[in-house]
Amino acid sequence: MTMCAKLIPCLLTAALLAGCATVTNPVSGLTERTVMDEKAEIAEGEKGHQQVLKEYGVYDDPKVQAYVNELGQRLARQSHRNTIEWHFTVLDSPEINAFALPGGYVYVTRGIMAYMESEADLAGVIGHEIGHVTARHGAQRATRQQTAGFGVLAATLLGAVLESQGVSGAGQLSSQVSQNLAAGYIASYGRDQELQADQLGAEYLARSHYDPQNMVNVITVLKNQERFADDQAKAEGRQPGARTNWLSSHPSNDKRLADITQIAANYPASAHSDDGRTRYLDTIKGMTFGEGREQGLTRGRNFYHEPLGIAVTAPEGWKIQNTSQSIALLNGAGDAGLVIKTIPANAGNTHEEIIRNVIQPEQGRVEPRTVSGLPATHFMGARRNQQGQAQRIEATVVTGPANRHYLLGYASKDAAALQRAADQMREAEASFRALTPADRNAARPWVIKLLPYPKGGFPQLAKPSPWGQQAEQQLRLINGVYAGGEPKPGQLVKVIE
Repeated sequence: MTMCAKLIPCLLTAALLAGCATVTNPVSGLTERTVMDEKAEIAEGEKGHQQVLKEYGVYDDPKVQAYVNELGQRLARQSHRNTIEWHFTVLDSPEINAFALPGGYVYVTRGIMAYMESEADLAGVIGHEIGHVTARHGAQRATRQQTAGFGVLAATLLGAVLESQGVSGAGQLSSQVSQNLAAGYIASYGRDQELQADQLGAEYLARSHYDPQNMVNVITVLKNQERFADDQAKAEGRQPGARTNWLSSHPSNDKRLADITQIAANYPASAHSDDGRTRYLDTIKGMTFGEGREQGLTRGRNFYHEPLGIAVTAPEGWKIQNTSQSIALLNGAGDAGLVIKTIPANAGNTHEEIIRNVIQPEQGRVEPRTVSGLPATHFMGARRNQQGQAQRIEATVVTGPANRHYLLGYASKDAAALQRAADQMREAEASFRALTPADRNAARPWVIKLLPYPKGGFPQLAKPSPWGQQAEQQLRLINGVYAGGEPKPGQLVKVIE
């Protein structure tokens, strides 16, 4: 079950809330009153770091980790806070995401790395996040929100984190949910802070002998993701640009693109080191793209989880939502679905114990059954919700491979929606199964490969692509030419296999 890109809320400790300190901002040189001095920043960052690793997981490739850490350390040495201990980590997430915690903890996902074209582009991403830390943006926000009674949302995204529809597969639905939940904690960085982080990113690029123009490339990648999402919405008959979650309050990529273009132009033209494209492509060659093995894979209407040894198929027209907490098969209207969760080992040894301890019913009946040859027990009845109100509940407990138990819950907006979806709910439940040899063969993650750009261009590269009808647009997007242009013949380009 995938670890979607989440914001990790880090709450201030009671000691921090007790009073303020006075510090000098390393970037502006101005004195600030703060609830988080440097020692507290580092402590909060270290605490949040453990949460981040638990939520996302570390991408298991020492070569990639070493490359990103070396690049980050080189940039950090040129920053306004080169005396603190910096940490740079690649997270095992398909989301197009980068963020930083106070105290020098910076993260990029393998998802965002797939869309960068060079080492200098990645340096722009990392430089921006270093800028948030050096300018103490997290500490500033914590101080402002202390009086408002909010917790500190320490993990902050690179500019506008995008709804990468069609990019991270089933993760897009869970991403929307997590972004909406994030809005309940705190607003995103303000326009001034984002602009300052962009400015600092450009400055750190220049100090590290990269062209600050690469910051323009980074924002262009984000802008192209927006264009792609809008084009996909139009193709599916949805309203393009309708971003009603917390992203809607974030500085627009149009404005950021204009601002960073002007900032980069202010740097004098001078000799820069190469942009590191060859080194970068060699590093990401073979990197997992999209959902990974440990997270489970969505392929069309099928979901496969090799480590758990299970698979499930969505009914025609339904969508699969894969999150860290559950797998959900949702109908087209989005008002009903089958939610599949693993059951903790301490919940019980028998289905009856599990139903009693997990569902906690007030009344109902159980029916022994099998699901794809696996022992199962179906429950239909009622329980009390947290408000003390009677709530109808229908679910099936299934014992899967390795004697691991699963709860398959029937969820709906109301009784009418449940009735409309009842047949497809049962169809979805019946598809739950132990992985077959064919399933295992299909449960292979996609990886990034490099090919010389052929005479037939992207249409030729799209023919064997797993992306189907979207292949040409996706290939343009991942190679940085979605808005137009073509690679040179023979130039190495990224493909997904």
